[in-house]
Amino acid sequence: MRLLTVDLQFFAGEKTEKATPKRREEAKKKGQVAKSQEVVTAINMLAVFSLLYFASSFLGNIVRRLFSRSFQDYMLMPITEGNLKSIVLDVLKDFAYMVGPFLLVALVGSLAANYLQVGFLFTTETLVPKLEKIDPMKGFQRIFSIKALVELLKSILKVSIVGTVTFVILWMNMDRVLGLSFESLSDSLKTVGTLTVQMGISASIALLFLALFDYLYQKYDFEKSIRMSKQDIKDEYKNSEGDPQIKSRIKQRQREMAMRRMMQEVPNADVVITNPTHFAVALKYEEEKMDAPVVIAKGADYLAQKIKAIAKENHVETVENRPLARALYTQVEIGERIPEEFFKAVAEILAYVYRLKNKV
Repeated sequence: MRLLTVDLQFFAGEKTEKATPKRREEAKKKGQVAKSQEVVTAINMLAVFSLLYFASSFLGNIVRRLFSRSFQDYMLMPITEGNLKSIVLDVLKDFAYMVGPFLLVALVGSLAANYLQVGFLFTTETLVPKLEKIDPMKGFQRIFSIKALVELLKSILKVSIVGTVTFVILWMNMDRVLGLSFESLSDSLKTVGTLTVQMGISASIALLFLALFDYLYQKYDFEKSIRMSKQDIKDEYKNSEGDPQIKSRIKQRQREMAMRRMMQEVPNADVVITNPTHFAVALKYEEEKMDAPVVIAKGADYLAQKIKAIAKENHVETVENRPLARALYTQVEIGERIPEEFFKAVAEILAYVYRLKNKV
């Protein structure tokens, strides 16, 4: 039976991997973050209606003062340039007292809602005009996309929630609504204001729960949009860390240079301790400068043979000591002094070498 072979490179371009920290940072700089506008809307509504609930008496006094001045003072004043200027300034001041707190609360609510979702973020990328936004084909695709359908369902759900909350509150206060025609104007306005605030706060809380689910969806959609393929991750690694092949060549070149420097030090050694075929360690000791012998070169197999050959060419003594050669090769790096446990064995070898040199 013949098995079907599949080329795994066919799937290399699929966005199946989570975004790397660098990819997330680049997306954040472009203003691409997981953010729900419904959270901003719900918090703004809740903040505005809460202000209306707590500051209703203050706002009511301003409205009453404005109406009383209009009917008692402004209508009786002669029409002159000075009077018109004074009336306009007074009305604008009262209007600022009424609208200003709402604008301030809405601004603070928007900033708080955005900060809770994405933290502090300032970018001008979203202000850059993009020609693709006026492309008819892409606009047609956006209208009939899954995202547009989700937004439509979300809008229907919002209208349904607000309508349901409004109906329930009105139904629970039906006696008060039907009795408005028997109340005075001030009492009617007070009742209407109370019901409006109740409906606004209740609808805001309901929309806030909907906004939480929308935020989770936006976060899921954002994570999906910034996914990367395996090839994208490889390319990012190459760009940030360098091409692995180039790094390998650089390391190889560094090893070769270190090897040449090491071989240049072998003629300066006092003795080369061998295994005799597998390991070779070159030692140097200067009594005035060093407190212990230092390993200036070492190698195994082919490199060990090369060290021995250079030592022979330069009349450096070679001493065979298998356990000592293996121990020095595995435990001591080039340029390090030998450990204390090897002092006695190395001292005996150096004494033997010095005796040979004196005889010569």
